Amino acid sequence: MATSPRLDAKIPDGQLSEKWTKFRSTVPLVNPANKRNIEIIVVGTGLAGASAAASLAEMGYKVKAFCFQDSPRRAHSIAAQGGVNAAKNYQNDGDSVYRLFYDTIKGGDYRAREANVHRLSEVSGNIIDQCVAQGVPFAREYGGLLSNRSFGGTQVQRTFYAAGQTGQQLLLGAYSALQRQVGLGNVTMYTRHEMMDVVMVDGKARGIIARDLISGKLERHFGHAVLLCTGGYGNVFYLSTNAMGSNVTAAWKAHKKGAFFGNPCYTQIHPTCIPVSGDHQSKLTLMSESLRNDGRIWVPKKPNDTRPANQIPEDERDYYLERRYPAFGNLVPRDIASRAAKERCDAGYGVGASKKAVYLDYAAAILRYGRVEATKRGMHNASTEELQVMGKEVVKEKYGNLFDMYKQITGEDPYEVPMRIYPAVHYTMGGLWVDYNLMTTVPGLYALGEANFSDHGANRLGASALMQGLADGYFVIPYTIGAYLSGDIRTKAIPTDAPEFVAAEKAVQDTIDQLMSIQGTKSVDYYHKKLGLIMWDKCGMARNEVGLKEAIEEIKALRKEFWSNVRIPGDANEFNPELEKAGRVADFLELGELMCIDALNRNESCGGHFREEYQTEEGEAKRDDENYAYVAAWEYKGDSDYELHKEELVYENIKIAQRSYK
Repeated sequence: MATSPRLDAKIPDGQLSEKWTKFRSTVPLVNPANKRNIEIIVVGTGLAGASAAASLAEMGYKVKAFCFQDSPRRAHSIAAQGGVNAAKNYQNDGDSVYRLFYDTIKGGDYRAREANVHRLSEVSGNIIDQCVAQGVPFAREYGGLLSNRSFGGTQVQRTFYAAGQTGQQLLLGAYSALQRQVGLGNVTMYTRHEMMDVVMVDGKARGIIARDLISGKLERHFGHAVLLCTGGYGNVFYLSTNAMGSNVTAAWKAHKKGAFFGNPCYTQIHPTCIPVSGDHQSKLTLMSESLRNDGRIWVPKKPNDTRPANQIPEDERDYYLERRYPAFGNLVPRDIASRAAKERCDAGYGVGASKKAVYLDYAAAILRYGRVEATKRGMHNASTEELQVMGKEVVKEKYGNLFDMYKQITGEDPYEVPMRIYPAVHYTMGGLWVDYNLMTTVPGLYALGEANFSDHGANRLGASALMQGLADGYFVIPYTIGAYLSGDIRTKAIPTDAPEFVAAEKAVQDTIDQLMSIQGTKSVDYYHKKLGLIMWDKCGMARNEVGLKEAIEEIKALRKEFWSNVRIPGDANEFNPELEKAGRVADFLELGELMCIDALNRNESCGGHFREEYQTEEGEAKRDDENYAYVAAWEYKGDSDYELHKEELVYENIKIAQRSYK
């Protein structure tokens, strides 16, 4: 399995633990005077984008930042609840950079690139220091030290958190750094602007076409380099934990301009979501994985048991994760916990009206915390009721906003009855293929955070998304971009009336005109929902050859119908959310086909990608390391035409083994 000659990962030579240090010491630099003449475009201002824009502007580059929200504070990064990983070993429980590296590689089922993951682990501690300095209110122990909790796929406590709103607090820190640079004039901020295409000049990314979402006007923007920090594409499934505006458009447009798409079928299913309640829903709500830190997951031992949870005795409950995976219990990785929940529900043990849910129970944790509090207070004969009152106070301090959110949505009090949860689409490990420098196969075009494929393999461990986004923005791209821009210092700003900009804008306008002219009978959401159902049923938690082949043909037919029968009200030259959605769904209809092609090509099960034909006797994922230990990087060749390039994954520091969390 040779690495494609089109894929140069640019991994530095030397020992794994020394690669990043050596790289930083030898990478070409851009001197301060030249930085002032170089313009960088940053698309997306979530954690990766805001931190990158702030850092590059602080270094002296001229930065333009774009987001389709009315403020960077509305980026979907705020929805990350549970925490951010870092190998600081504050708990003195044996954590280290290597252990974080190993857990991440293993958690991704040995389908991530060693060098990138080790670098991520190395800089993880710096992230915490940076954010503390910014004033991020991480939880602290009684003595003042930062607190840690456990997340799935690990046996140490390395997750730093700010109650159940870690993403929001981290984003506020990055936003503050960004706004400082805006105030200094080093960053020009373009809110309510959506990137519609990448502009290529002489084979390099040299700018973007953006649409002002308020006026509908198309704009041309030049940049010596373009950074895509635009998140993941989970909304291809329609129902996901992503914000409704989350989309693949920027990455997909880049893909069609030559950027290879890596592992598109790698989708993460999160095990801890509030179950679907009806067809009216437009998104799903995540309950943080941090709840698995103290909550116990179970189903009744008797199929189709309709008794209320609190009326089911302890000996009639199946704590199936603790039974099947005793070493990790409720803290197995997300893909394993998700498949286990689906298996129990499919076997008839599901709970709730839909029978598509399992219980997440805090009764035992409440009593445990209550006993600790009683001991601290010298109450040696406290009643069960007293223990519960004290235990609920502790749980409220740790997870209160999550419990409140669950009660608001479901009308049930999780302090009194177990939560009902079920797996749902969450994160996407696939994304634009990037090298060690985070550059795509298009020179001058970079992808950061969830928009790239690089760090999570076939399954992302919890609390690693925030870690990657901030690592890429604060600590990686400020170094690696110098390798490219140092050779670009003689390039003057290219006028936006150059033929390439004119042609790119015309192509965007033609697409908008085509969409607006269809005036069919079905709404954009009609097609999005139909696509989502195809994807969930045939390229979701479980896939098989027959279903994937059917899905490819169904998506082609749906795409054809979309382009002949979608109806978009209003006008293109005004604020028109339906037109925005139409463009994004058009891209999802193309991406969905590629995801199914990628899933069909990969004849193995690994991580969150479960092919029913390839499983162990115990129903676990069965990899094929001899034939599929590679990154699948797809090149766009035309409509429904993609060429596969393979980057072989070489593990020199970790022995590949069948994953076991038992």
